[in-house]
Amino acid sequence: MTDLITEALKSATDTKVVVTEPGAVEKVPTLFAEHFGGRGAIVVGDARTMKVLGDRVVSLLRDAGVDVATHVFPGDPELYAEYGNCQALREVLRPVDRVAIAVGAGTLNDIVKRANGELERPYMVVGTAASMDGYTAFGSSIALDGFKQTLTCPAPLACVADLDVMAAAPQVMTASGYGDLLGKVPAGADWIFADALGVEAIDSPVWDMVQGPLRPSLSRPSDLAEGEVSAVGELAQGLMMSGLAMQAHQSSRPASGAEHQFSHLWEMEGHGVDIEPRRLSHGFKVGVGSVAIAALYEELLSRDLSALDIDAVVDPWPSKDEMEARVRSLNPDPQLVEETVAQALAKWLTPEALRERLQTLKDLWPGLVPRLREQLMPAAELQNMLRKVGAPAHPSDIGVDWARFKETYVRAQMIRKRYTVLDVALEAGVLDNIIENLFAPDGFWGSQEQGN
Repeated sequence: MTDLITEALKSATDTKVVVTEPGAVEKVPTLFAEHFGGRGAIVVGDARTMKVLGDRVVSLLRDAGVDVATHVFPGDPELYAEYGNCQALREVLRPVDRVAIAVGAGTLNDIVKRANGELERPYMVVGTAASMDGYTAFGSSIALDGFKQTLTCPAPLACVADLDVMAAAPQVMTASGYGDLLGKVPAGADWIFADALGVEAIDSPVWDMVQGPLRPSLSRPSDLAEGEVSAVGELAQGLMMSGLAMQAHQSSRPASGAEHQFSHLWEMEGHGVDIEPRRLSHGFKVGVGSVAIAALYEELLSRDLSALDIDAVVDPWPSKDEMEARVRSLNPDPQLVEETVAQALAKWLTPEALRERLQTLKDLWPGLVPRLREQLMPAAELQNMLRKVGAPAHPSDIGVDWARFKETYVRAQMIRKRYTVLDVALEAGVLDNIIENLFAPDGFWGSQEQGN
């Protein structure tokens, strides 16, 4: 356990111990005994993760005298984080007086976390890949009625990350974790905006948990591509810290902004679920979303919003009914539209409130720009980092066609009530113009329409 994680655990609401080191799986029996006493265990995995590490966990526990059962999800088709799987596991666990131990990565952890949350039981996770930040996070990212959302549930009481196992995981999983962590760069800028405009204040200790180790954790993409254990350890630390920050804040705000809204929109629409041999990962979509939002920031910060004509923006501002009609027209899917409308309208402002916010934006703009530039990285640099680690860096890399990608800049703003740079640009009346500039022949995306 690193010093950073030890310190972060002091403010964690659920997690008592995190072990991230080579050979960490050997400590599972000791940790289980310390935190769960003489209770029995049920190791939950799928066909792949049981072979990778689950069988070893079962063997170690049995050798230590623990009564162990197993529940193995079928490996074909690939397990998906949808609510039906949470319900099914909950009913498996309900009559069993055993502590669940999730052995796997994002999907398995989210399913086990939610099932145990509904049963009000603590659980343990043994991670198999540095593929996302959810191991230690509050809540589970679950598809419910087709709408990907964070469902409330406690984080694991104990978390074990064996770096030898993680370094040996398929490289695409490490690259996915890198893409997920890269999203904390623009997400931090979004929180700066939300704080400055009085929407959601920055929690400084929580901010430091994410942003403090972020640059070092992202600094070795080429080494991660080679599976170097020390680089995977740094990445895992950054991911664990992000999860602990979300746990301390009881929200994903510290680690998720507009870049995640790009990913969530595509996930909600089922993009990438039919890609073989495994689904298009959340982290890959977040990585591309991070480049997209970084490019938007560059366009926005090149403007002098201290000279904004507030009357010219407020006069054509849509009424609530007009905004609802716009959201419905752009999101016709009957399975998704009602929740999208609810999320979008939760952010709608009256003309008076919009005028007040825009005046604040004008007044703060000269001081905000340098703060945001310090937080952000250039979009081209993010692309380069993603390519070095072996992750997608362009919409064509993940199969999003050009028209759909352009439309995502508009629609992603609607699917979450979280305040991000997409809302700033919309409220300032510049979002459409920024998008056109980005996709113009000499714009960031227009100049690489066919990919690089």
